[in-house]
Amino acid sequence: MDALTISAASGMKARMESLEMLANNLANQSAAGYKADREFYSLYLAPEAWEATGEEAASSPPVLPVIDRHWTDFSQGALLATGVGTHLAISGRGFFVVEAPQGRLYTRNGDFHLSPGGELVTAQGYRVLDEAGRPVRVDPSRPFEVSADGAVRQEGGLVATLAIADFPDLSVLAKQAGTYFRAVGLKGEPVRASGFLIYQGKLESSNVAPAEGAVRLISLMRQFEMLGRAVAVASEMSRKALEEVARVGS
Repeated sequence: MDALTISAASGMKARMESLEMLANNLANQSAAGYKADREFYSLYLAPEAWEATGEEAASSPPVLPVIDRHWTDFSQGALLATGVGTHLAISGRGFFVVEAPQGRLYTRNGDFHLSPGGELVTAQGYRVLDEAGRPVRVDPSRPFEVSADGAVRQEGGLVATLAIADFPDLSVLAKQAGTYFRAVGLKGEPVRASGFLIYQGKLESSNVAPAEGAVRLISLMRQFEMLGRAVAVASEMSRKALEEVARVGS
């Protein structure tokens, strides 16, 4: 396989990965608290590519474009008023802490509701935790208020204080299903967030920009089409070269 075909095919593979990531972003643009995925590109010389070209050591080896890694854009989404008392939004840094069957997870999605027992839970039934690591529980028959610092009160009495976790290095957070994150690695220990504000009756929208996504989608499709043409051209050149060799040798 020639260098042009290898490079073009590698570029097509990278664009396919980008398309899958972009499609997932657009599919979750209406999910509260969703954080968009983006990618870092890199250049990679595969040993297989070197061997496949049969180039001499002094020749320039084929350099392949690949996605080095994905990263999550944690920028703030817009806060949208819902008027629902169990809906909470964070302005600034920080994550709500919830208790899932697989352990503690972190989310910016404050689309909560009350269970029959008065526990504040997510749409999946995960319990929202307070600073002491206990589920936040209120009297479901009475209204409650959440102040900007996360204090939950009923009839003026303090019921709990929401756990708002932060991470000095957000790269320790790995995406789970939906809008949840899990802390991984040795640096994955959360700290108490600071400088945040909690808004009751609001939800943070996703930070996916539909217009930008549409433009990127068109750009990626065009790039994929051009790379496909490059593969076709390389294939045609190889075919003609083989035919020429066969004609000369006959």
